[in-house]
Amino acid sequence: MAAVMVPPESAPAFLAANGWAGAAIVPLAGDASFRRYFRVVDGARTAVLMDAPPDKEDSRPFLAIADHLVALGFSAPRALAVDLDRGLILLEDFGDQLVNPLMARRPELERPIYEAAIDVQAALHDHRPPTVPAYGRSELLREVNLFTEWYLPALGTPVDQAGWEAAWDAAWGGVLAETAASPVLVLRDYHADNLMLLPEREGLRRLGLLDFQDALAGHPAYDLVSLLQDARRDVPAELEAAMLDRYATARGVVDRAGFRAAYEVLGAQRNTKILGIFTRLRKRDGKQGYVERHPRIWGYLERNLRHPSLEPVRAWFDANVPDALRAASWQRLAA
Repeated sequence: MAAVMVPPESAPAFLAANGWAGAAIVPLAGDASFRRYFRVVDGARTAVLMDAPPDKEDSRPFLAIADHLVALGFSAPRALAVDLDRGLILLEDFGDQLVNPLMARRPELERPIYEAAIDVQAALHDHRPPTVPAYGRSELLREVNLFTEWYLPALGTPVDQAGWEAAWDAAWGGVLAETAASPVLVLRDYHADNLMLLPEREGLRRLGLLDFQDALAGHPAYDLVSLLQDARRDVPAELEAAMLDRYATARGVVDRAGFRAAYEVLGAQRNTKILGIFTRLRKRDGKQGYVERHPRIWGYLERNLRHPSLEPVRAWFDANVPDALRAASWQRLAA
């Protein structure tokens, strides 16, 4: 079921104990997890209250990654007060300039915002990742298996699981080798709905970073896919190519063809995973507004699968997922 946007009963006492007695608590947002967000208003000052039920969400990684990002000079929300037993965290308020709706209102900002987002990635990847789990084979496989666990069963389709896993193993060997050799911090949901414009700040700090609690040590192309093959908005192909070139130039990538291959492989992995996740959100959790994005995601995935590095995966899809079970299955919901 969708999260109910009523503050937890413990919120007023938590706020009072931390200097916010009597503050108003206003619904702000829910997301695809069990977390909910509220704006706390006390006269001229504001903050954001994150409600992350401790039996469902572990907020310690979020706090650790936020501290790491801030220490490196990036804008992540600072924690103002924390009660992990109750799952309550009071955060710095980044305001309302979420870049996805901002770009919808002001299309002329699209390119500069994407340039800034790429520059943040390039700068972040100049640093070794903190101590976080690896984004290796087991996690990549667990994620793509969401497609065979949720998407295909939702359409009543049998699954060749052994062939599925063998196809992916044949495709991502190079990505895994590069990840092991030079891992970077992968935020995993680095896209326009998790970036805030902070116009009062300068340089890399002008973009506020959200939703990074699941960060892992992985391949640098992953967050580029998350940004440039966005499930929530259409990114023009010309802009995608220009931003990949901007990143490669900033990072001094010599083998650009090899990097593009990794980008397409991880694009296929991420887009396949999202098809499974969005189906699960509808079927298991009763959340609306997710499977309606399947046609866009299929568009990305079809393009990914044309890359030669993904030939085994493309062959599996061709043999097991006919066109009628791809974007066409969800087109009416997207209309």
